[in-house]
Amino acid sequence: MLPYSSAAEAEAALGRSMTFAEAAWLRYSATVPDHLLFCHNVAILLVVYTLAPLPLALLEQLTPQAVTSPIKIQPRVRLSAAAVFRCYLDTAWVLLLTVGMLGIVSFPVVKMVGIRMGLPLPTLGEAAAQMAVYLLIEDYLGYWIHRLLHTKWGYEKIHRVHHEFSAPVSYAAPYAHWAEVLILGVPSFTGPAIVPCHITVLWLWFVVRHIEAIDIHSGFEFPFNPTRFIPFYGGAEFHDYHHRVGEKSQSNFSSVFTFCDYLYGTDKGYKFHKASLAKGRAVQAVRKHVRSKEEKSRKNN
Repeated sequence: MLPYSSAAEAEAALGRSMTFAEAAWLRYSATVPDHLLFCHNVAILLVVYTLAPLPLALLEQLTPQAVTSPIKIQPRVRLSAAAVFRCYLDTAWVLLLTVGMLGIVSFPVVKMVGIRMGLPLPTLGEAAAQMAVYLLIEDYLGYWIHRLLHTKWGYEKIHRVHHEFSAPVSYAAPYAHWAEVLILGVPSFTGPAIVPCHITVLWLWFVVRHIEAIDIHSGFEFPFNPTRFIPFYGGAEFHDYHHRVGEKSQSNFSSVFTFCDYLYGTDKGYKFHKASLAKGRAVQAVRKHVRSKEEKSRKNN
């Protein structure tokens, strides 16, 4: 709740005129308690989880397989609408319970680490720098937690739930055991705890991270996806291989970037897989060329 009774009082405290965004923030948050502002995370996460994967799910369900096969990473796998809807309901329920509970009990920690909720709002440059730091921290910590979840105990007791989808779909991004949802919240919150931000940046961070998770679990590799041009970004194909191998996977643990897998040598299986696919395509191209020459030769004779 902002300690200003009017816009003039807020501008006097700032020592300048408010921006349009700051004036809008004042109107919205002036009478909302801080703990309720923080609990917006729950509603935002559920809205993003419901709407962001929907176009991808409709593409797979309503488009003929012949059309989607060129961009589908595992084109032979096509889940039923009922299976996708069950995934959505199960995941939404787990998210509501886990993230909702965290929203209640973690607010004192949020205040303690210095998450701001007042004025001024951060600049775009400040928000972008913080987001970059959060991505790097989350990716590094998430890599090691993911590797631990692939130990025998971690996989059998917790992580196997997430791997029920050997060919992931967009709605399966946060599909996991409730304990895994809580565990993976640690690397997501570590960045904001180390580099405190405004609550609006925290909302944006959770939205971006969730959309990125949806992207790598989409099962599609789009040629026009802007993430293809982000250096070291793994993307859907990189993470899809991890799901395809499943329990015995010791490759592609990174959630965002690929440098941890490169540094620690856990991308060897994926590299071999890619090399095998490239060799297979080359052989097919040669055979196609030979058949074409033979057909031309027969026509000329």
